[in-house]
Order: sequence, then C-alpha cells, then structure tokens
Amino acid sequence: MENIQKDLTFEKERLESTISLAKKQLNQAKQKNEKNKSAIITAKKELRENTSHLISALWTSDGFEALAELSQYANPITDKIIDYEELENKIALLENLIKSPYFARIDFKFHGENTFEKIYIGRSSLRKDNSYDMYVYDWRSPIASVFYRFVLGNAFYDAPGGRITGEINLKRQYEINNGILEYFFDADVQIVDEFLRKLLSQNTSSKMKTIVETIQKDQDIVIRDMENDLMMVQGVAGSGKTSIALHRAAYLMYQGLSSKLSSINILIISPNTLFEQYISNVLPELGEEHVVSVVFEEMLTNLLQIDPIQSRNLFLENLILNSGYHDIIKSSIEFKTSHQFLEILNKFIGDLPHRWIEFEDVYYNDQFIVSKELLKEKILGRKEVLLGVKLKQLEDFILELIYASNIRIKKSDEFIIKKQIQKFTELNILNLYRKLICNKEYFYSLSEGFKLPDCIEDILIFSAENLSTSLLYYDDAAVLAYLQLKINGTNEYKNIKQVVIDEAQDYYPLHYEIFNLLFANSKFTILGDINQTLEKSEDLSLYGHIENILNKKKSSLVTMDKSFRCTNEILLYSSKFIKQDIEIKSFNRKGAEPKVLAADSQSSLNDMIVAEVKFCQQKEYQSIGLICKTEKNALHLYECLINSLDIQIIRNESTADLQGIFIIPVYMSKGLEFDAVLICDTDTANYNNEEDKKLLYIACTRALHRLNLFCKGDISPLL
Repeated sequence: MENIQKDLTFEKERLESTISLAKKQLNQAKQKNEKNKSAIITAKKELRENTSHLISALWTSDGFEALAELSQYANPITDKIIDYEELENKIALLENLIKSPYFARIDFKFHGENTFEKIYIGRSSLRKDNSYDMYVYDWRSPIASVFYRFVLGNAFYDAPGGRITGEINLKRQYEINNGILEYFFDADVQIVDEFLRKLLSQNTSSKMKTIVETIQKDQDIVIRDMENDLMMVQGVAGSGKTSIALHRAAYLMYQGLSSKLSSINILIISPNTLFEQYISNVLPELGEEHVVSVVFEEMLTNLLQIDPIQSRNLFLENLILNSGYHDIIKSSIEFKTSHQFLEILNKFIGDLPHRWIEFEDVYYNDQFIVSKELLKEKILGRKEVLLGVKLKQLEDFILELIYASNIRIKKSDEFIIKKQIQKFTELNILNLYRKLICNKEYFYSLSEGFKLPDCIEDILIFSAENLSTSLLYYDDAAVLAYLQLKINGTNEYKNIKQVVIDEAQDYYPLHYEIFNLLFANSKFTILGDINQTLEKSEDLSLYGHIENILNKKKSSLVTMDKSFRCTNEILLYSSKFIKQDIEIKSFNRKGAEPKVLAADSQSSLNDMIVAEVKFCQQKEYQSIGLICKTEKNALHLYECLINSLDIQIIRNESTADLQGIFIIPVYMSKGLEFDAVLICDTDTANYNNEEDKKLLYIACTRALHRLNLFCKGDISPLL
C-alpha cells in the first residue's frame, strides 16, 4: 500500500512538472507569434508603400530589375508567414498535450547501462528547452515501439543508427483527462486486454477515433514498416484496418529527414464521401495535417473530364435492384476489367494509327505542306513514346513545316490551321471506345485467340446501349480511364509517394492497372477483406494478383484475424454467413445474443423497429444504424418511420455526422460502425442467395454492442 501511495505521489508530481513545462513553452510560442503577426503586418505595409512604383515598371524595359527588387520585399514576408504557421501548429500541439501529455511509460535499461530510464509516451513529443532531456516521446519514435511490441524482460527497437537492445521492468498506462490523472495501472497482458475491453465497451463516436493507446503488436509492425514498397493487409471486419492505415500515414509524416512525407505526398482512396468524412479527424488528432482523400469515381471524372459518371454506390444499387439485368451487369464488369479485355484494349491502342486515325494531307493557301503517309509514318515509329504525346509533337512538326516554307501566315489563320490539324491529332477517347464496342466484326478480329465469355454478344449489346446514353457507366468509365492513361498519360499525381487503398476487394484487375499507371513511382498500403466482397467472389489469391500488377521490388501480406469491434455473440452470428477460409478470432467481449423478429404487417414491423430504437436510446447508445439491402428499401422505411423517430437517411454520396439514428443501404455501411444495428428487411424476397450472405455478413459486423434482425412476412432461409 505504501508503494502504491509513493508511486501515486511521484506520478502526480511528474504530471505537474510536464504540464508546467508545456505551459511555459506554450506561452513562449504565443508571445513569439504575436511578434510574428506584428512583423507580417509591418512588412506588408512596407511592401505596399515601397513597391507601388515597381509594379508599373514591370511592363517597361526595366521590368527584370523591378521584378528582382519586388521579390526582395516579398520574400521576407513569405518566410515570416511560414514561421507563423509552424508556430501555430506547435501551439495546437502544446494545447492538446497540456490536456493529456502521455498515456504510457516504460522503464527501459539500455544494454551496458546500470539504471532504468523512465520513458513517457504521448501523442506528440515534449523536450526540455535547449536540451536533450525528453519529457515525452512521440508514439511514433523508435523507442516507443518497445511499448507496443514487448512484455516485461528483454526487448529491442530499431533506431536510425541500428538495433538497440535492453530490458523492460515496467509498463504503465495512464488515463489523463484535462490535465488530471484519473488512474494508472502497471500492465501485463491480462490487464492490458482488460483496459482495451473497457475502451471497446464504450459507445462509438461520430468520427473514427485514434488508437495510439491500444495499438497491438501486429498492428504496430504494419504501421512502422519502411521495408516494403507494397504493404498489403487482409483484415477481418473490425480488425482496425483503416485505423492502422491512417496511423501509418501519420508515422510516414513523422519519419526521418530523408524519408519524411508531407500531407501532399500521401493520397487515400476511399470507398465513398461518407467514409471520407468519418475518417477526417484521425490525423488532426494525431497532430498531423489531414491527408487528401479521394473517391475512385472522382479521380475518373478528373482524369476523363466527363460528367456524370455512375458512382460505385449507384452501380451496386442498380445491380442489386435489377434482377432481370443482374447477370449481364455482373458479366459485363467482370469481362471489361479482366486480363483478357486488357490485352484486347492494348491491341486496340496499337491499331489506332493504322485504322482509326484519319490522317490528311496538309495544305495552306493551296500549297502542299506534307503528305498523310509521312505523318502516319512519324506516328508509327518510337514505340516507347505515348501515342498522345507523338500526336502533339506532330502538331508542332506540321506548324514548323508551314513556317519553314516561307509562306506568309496571317495571325488570324493560325487558329484555323491548328483546328484543321487537330482533326487527326486530338483523339476523342469515348468515340474511339464506342467504335470498338459497336463494330462487332472489328471487335471479334481483335479478340481472336482470347477466351471470351459465353454471353459476349449480350455484353456488347448491353454496352452499346449504355454508351448511347449521357451517363458514363461505372464499368465503361474504368475502361476509358485505362485508354486515356495508355494514350495520353498524366502528371496529375506526380508528387504522390504513398497511396493508401481501402476496401481492396472492391477493385478489379483493370483498376489496379489504372493505379499502377497513375502512381508509377509510389509505394502502396492496401487494405481489404475478402469476406466483404459484394458483387464478385474473392479469395486470398486477390493479393497475389495485386502484387503481380503493381510489380514492386519488395512486398508483404499481413493477415489480421482478430476482430475488436463486435461482441462474441455478434461475431459468432455474423460468421455463419461466410466461408471460413480465414479463422476469425474474437477479442472476447460479451453481449446480448442477436435475435430475428418477424412481423405480419408493415405497421407491426414499424412498431417493432421503433420499440428497439427506443430501447437502444435508453441504453444511451450514440449511434443506431438501421440497415437495408438497397437505397429503395431504405427510402421506403424512412417514409414509414419519419413521423415516429428523429431519423436521417444516408443515400448515395450523402455526408452525415454519424450520431443519432440512421437508415443506410448495406453497401454504404462498409467501414463504418454503430453502437447498435437493426437489419430491417431480412425477408425471403430480399435475402435468398450466396451474394446476399455477404451483404448480411457486412451488415451484421457493423454492430459494436447490439444486433437484431427484422422482417415483414417470411424470414429469409439464410437466417
């Protein structure tokens, strides 16, 4: 008892001195930034007063000197603004640090030393002024990995200078809120699990939370990996895949001078805009700028400059709703994103100059300039150069010939000449693709030797119909993106050094070919779950295909088989809907058994759902998800419940603060979690086949604490 009291006194004093140091540094930073602000205002005033005469001089013969003098005044302002922004960031970090400076401590004795050093670990570091005395180590620092990876005894960590070995004789965790030490405990495996269990038992929040206090050993290995150019994670539902990816991004932004990435060097490809919003707080909470996140279809719109493009959510709604078209929609995307069709597309690109580019003899003022044969010949050479680049160069070549011919060109004619040339140097990718799909004889001549699907005729008819509308369909958009990149290339993402792709199982081989073309010099972190595939079948070979396409020097696949989200009972119930290729381990948190409740009428079903929601509200659950198979079903349920509950509906591309009661289609719920889940349409008509099992698995595994299933009429045989 005496030791505990002694420890408590020591820890309170240590916390006090840490907060005191942070407050001192905070005041210094604020004072310094007030001076910075005054200096910026003064410098801007001087710039206005001293440079007004220079601006008018820019357009005179002394323009270069005026520009040089202008930059002399402007550069100091830019430098001061950069200093100001850096200090503002430091101020924000210190303000957060004062509330909760650290969450863990290890006592570590370095090999060859006699004493144990107390290492405190927090979300950001705190160093005593002008010294090497670290009060708090950032969770991303090399020594902090010891806390995540080892129990008491011998341990090591990898530092920039090599491997450091030593011994741990204490691991301690803290709960500190608003500068007050609530409690601490000395951690062995059992107690750490209990602490994590307590955290997981809490209600969810409207935004994804950081997990720095509870990172597991296998998660830490992925977060800190610097060896692999391609890091793949197969993680079961609730294993923390997305959290790991975001913490990995934060780690990459923290790393040493040579390998440190800024937020503009990292790109996250998200499944939808709702998910983007859900993850938006994690990096700022870790003291880093939020990384740019983009939905795949947004990338396609940007690349192709075509709008509207069918979103994946609308594609899935269309697939699930249209039972008559289900097979052809599925066959069409499977074929168009396959390796066989990729080869056909490559042959098509090679054939464009021979068959589909209509070169013309060039004349100006009735004077012959160059023959179409010579132009074609110039394009057919230099196979290593992109076709689009060669065509642009051809424009310049023709103009140079015209100028070299000593013909006097009117300024007004230049535009007309260019337009004439661009009839065959500017390709309309969509029109070319229509020619491939609609000219069956030509399509079959290109696909000779390839194994085509039995329903290829239906696919071509279906695709031709889709291409005659104003909407660019999801499968065709991917094909066009590939053609665009292979013909014209892009520099859009040249600054990206690390790409994070979530929901890897949602993408097809052609999509990975596109990622490879877009991010040729990037490293990848790819996270998926083969059990959460919707419209196709996947197994672990998915990751082998990704590895082959991206073709990186060094790659790794990590499997995470432990779910931290659901209770034992929910996880066991969910698991019956999937093939157990990968054993799913539960973190062993207990809860209520899921129940299936059937009603004989719509009003009776409404009453059941309202009663369950009210019960969840009494339990003080923060988020209650009512999951339906389709958006159509969700809209119907919303109309039924709008007068009884304060409820939101989440539809394609909508954003919402995920607190309260929601109705959401199952395919939009992927990656999200709710305190309680009600699956509201589990009747025979909605859920009756193998694909529906996957939907049920996804819906069930969204629940943290409570899951119940409801239907009107006959209960689905899958239950």
